[in-house]
Amino acid sequence: MSSHAVLPTEPLDVLIMGAGVSGIGAAAYLRRNQPGKAFAILESRERAGGTWDLFRYPGIRSDSDLFTFGFDFKPWTKDKSLADAKDILEYLSETVDEYGLEPYIQYQQKVVSANWQSEKGLWAVQVEDGHLGVTRTVECRWLFGAGGYYRYDQGFSPRFEGAEQFKGQIVHPQHWPEDLDYTGKHVVVIGSGATAVTLIPAMADKVASITMLQRTPSYIINQPAKDAVAAFLRKVLPAQTAYSLTRWKNAKITLGFWGFCQRFPKLARKLLLWLTRQELPKDYPVDVHFNPPYDPWDQRLCSVPEGDLFKAISAGKASVETDHIQRFTESGVLLKSGKELKADIIVTATGLNVQLFGGITLHKDGQPVTLSQTLAYKGMMLSGVPNFAFAVGYTNSSWTLKVCLLCDHFCRLLGFMDEQGHTVCEPQAPEGIETRPLLDFGAGYVQRALDGMPRQGPCEPWVMSMDYFRDVKLLRRGTVAEDCLKFTSAPVVRRQESVGLEPVSEGR
Repeated sequence: MSSHAVLPTEPLDVLIMGAGVSGIGAAAYLRRNQPGKAFAILESRERAGGTWDLFRYPGIRSDSDLFTFGFDFKPWTKDKSLADAKDILEYLSETVDEYGLEPYIQYQQKVVSANWQSEKGLWAVQVEDGHLGVTRTVECRWLFGAGGYYRYDQGFSPRFEGAEQFKGQIVHPQHWPEDLDYTGKHVVVIGSGATAVTLIPAMADKVASITMLQRTPSYIINQPAKDAVAAFLRKVLPAQTAYSLTRWKNAKITLGFWGFCQRFPKLARKLLLWLTRQELPKDYPVDVHFNPPYDPWDQRLCSVPEGDLFKAISAGKASVETDHIQRFTESGVLLKSGKELKADIIVTATGLNVQLFGGITLHKDGQPVTLSQTLAYKGMMLSGVPNFAFAVGYTNSSWTLKVCLLCDHFCRLLGFMDEQGHTVCEPQAPEGIETRPLLDFGAGYVQRALDGMPRQGPCEPWVMSMDYFRDVKLLRRGTVAEDCLKFTSAPVVRRQESVGLEPVSEGR
């Protein structure tokens, strides 16, 4: 980025927090649908890409197909439908180039807090500048949270008894050492989620042994690496049409299967276990290692491309242990059953720490906003908090399917306000509305964090919907002028020449 690129003057129309999938998507949508809006993206790290740049462990890839994980306006053109981090970063980088977003991204800028000033109709946003080592204030009309839903600086790691006695190396996938050599080593991976099932086949060829140690199994489903229908459609249709149809088909299949699991959990369990048995040797104890105590989709299903995990197990290169950990020992892990697993390296793929809006504190006229007392409006705004929007994707299908709909709706809302001469929009929850937790999802990382999250109501528009097709109606086709939105006009603050907003020269 050139050091002379000057950002729009303040107050900005929109300040986007985060330059990952959601932030890049939001910025591209503004460029497409609201080209007159002045915006900037603040990214706390030194590079764009979010999750896909943060995680460096072997084999990192998406567990959603890229036809739905890509943006709706930019076709995914590679053959494989489950892509690795390198491909995803390349796709995001192309999006940044195509929409000329690079000059608008400022790196090493950590948003700490934001205060809504009613008399001005503006957010005053406190930003720690990592280049200059100072805290500055940026003013904006809208604040847009695109920071995903978990903490980047630390993963979740329960305390393991005896960890300090273990002579080998303990690694959390969120902090994978670049120089970690696991050739010929005995590795134990603690966990059974998406990270564990990715790591094991990626490491299996080089290690002496690798074991997935799980307290509870997950449902694991084989997914073909290539989408034959997509390949056919690409041959006969224009790229964008083929992509949109594939996206629609894959969203329909994912949501259809999720609905089937919700309605017929016993049947879904039978089907998933039957499919798993087909993948593994005849006498393999599938019921012990791949039969979770919960129903399908109470937690996210894990996809394995071309059954790579099952292949590693079948070939004897990887094994699974389902047991509880008694303690770490000098040379490995002692299990409650009395069995000891030998290890040179222990990988704690034990999950994430949930954190909304990048952990910032929101204030309204100097008073802190308590998130757990707010209601999520359409899954994108908070009751009682003016001009604040955010993007959180689906837990039951592709993250970006939801992000695109939210960004589209956000742009429509901005357009509506301009037409009507409004500058402030605040969702107001009905008196005495019944509330429930924001996410109805059994995963440990969600359960640990629910108390500090906003809540949802019993019906639209206060529902955190997990149904893409219902959201298409609500967000893409539905009205933006809902009765529960209070529109007002704050005094218009003239733009000042911004101070110290020149992006610092930055290599990508």
